[in-house]
Amino acid sequence: MGLLSTTQILSYLARALVMLIVIPVHEAAHAFVSAKLGDTTAKDAGRLTLNPLAHFDPIGALCMIVAGFGWAKPVGVNPARFKNPKAGMAISAAAGPVSNLLLAFVATIVYKLVLFFYPALPGGVFSDLLYLFTLYMVLMNVSLAVFNLIPLPPLDGSRMLLVFLPRRLYFKVMQYERYIFFAMAALLLLGVFDRPLAVVNNWVLNLLLKLTGFVDLLLRAASGVSV
Repeated sequence: MGLLSTTQILSYLARALVMLIVIPVHEAAHAFVSAKLGDTTAKDAGRLTLNPLAHFDPIGALCMIVAGFGWAKPVGVNPARFKNPKAGMAISAAAGPVSNLLLAFVATIVYKLVLFFYPALPGGVFSDLLYLFTLYMVLMNVSLAVFNLIPLPPLDGSRMLLVFLPRRLYFKVMQYERYIFFAMAALLLLGVFDRPLAVVNNWVLNLLLKLTGFVDLLLRAASGVSV
């Protein structure tokens, strides 16, 4: 069995570095918004921090590095502390994916800048790692956001269902959260979600490329290329 190539090593390193950012941002966003809405459960548990150690789930983190999607330790939430439990649950749940999409938007701008100046960068490991880091900063943020919007527990999308389902039915479904999670994990391993996730991910990526089209225009103008 051959050793990993330099490109493969840099790829995994870049993913690991990105993971140290995207997961803490995602989880801290949950804690921050929950606290603002009146529920300090996550904040009191030390989750309002960008320290990766406060958020990592070992298996979820490994999936992020290897597969590009994964999860962290669930953030505690007490709906009774929200002034409006339904809205509070949905908004605090949406905060994680939204934070990753915003980060993906910024990362797309940086990626385009790095890609534009890449030929002028000194060759070598650092330049390649910088390119891969910015690339995965876009891809993994989008992947984490889209994956967590799946409406199955314990993902964020399941908490957002409270807006659409009667409260009694919602919490009845949540009683089976553990079993639903294991079923979802099995479906993931079987690749059932691969195609739908890829379609949504590509749609979001194309949207980000269009929304950051102004960067392309500015770079073309700066380089004297006619638009």
